[in-house]
Amino acid sequence: MIASMVLNDLTLWLGWLLYGPVILLALCKAPWVELFSDTRRQHLLFGTVFCLCMLWLLRRDFPSGVAIHFIGMTAITLLLHWPLAILAGLFAQLVIVFFGKPELVAVGINGLLLVLLPVLIAELAAAWVERFKPDNLFVYIFCSCFFPAALTAVLCASCGFALLWLNGLYEFPPWLDDFFGMVLLVAFPEAFINGTLITALVVFKPEWLETFNRTRYLQAPWKE
Repeated sequence: MIASMVLNDLTLWLGWLLYGPVILLALCKAPWVELFSDTRRQHLLFGTVFCLCMLWLLRRDFPSGVAIHFIGMTAITLLLHWPLAILAGLFAQLVIVFFGKPELVAVGINGLLLVLLPVLIAELAAAWVERFKPDNLFVYIFCSCFFPAALTAVLCASCGFALLWLNGLYEFPPWLDDFFGMVLLVAFPEAFINGTLITALVVFKPEWLETFNRTRYLQAPWKE
């Protein structure tokens, strides 16, 4: 997450101008009828918001205004599908704002980095996997979750630091010489957390995953 003090006003307002229409689109596309009629989906939504808040509050805040934490949006997207995943990310951000991390004005730009970009990567990866209709369970776990989560961590960190550099308000500390090594260290835990969660859901609660084809992946083995 990035604090508003290291971003100029133009960047902060552009973040809201880009993030706002996405929120409106998610509100229009969200399955409200199924959500209000199915208590299971309501519990999943509220549970994911709570888990995101806990994950985002476990963070390392630097005096420079940047905070490093895990994202978790890849698994959330596979669990809820993109409209509810975006709304869950927004609700979690608003809860974090209540604790003062970050400010409300920075929600737009942080939403683009921590919600929209991960959801987009997860949706594209899931669509790419579904295009080939594999029946191997490990293809779903690794190609829809593990590798996309690692890619999400790399791209979010890279885009965040590029944004700070373009603003010209952030003085990079000396340890940024090891930036790429640091990103790789963050990418694997991000992939592991998301991959472990999806693996557990596939084993114990596959019906909770909106993007999981139980008929194809969990079919009985073929016999002669």
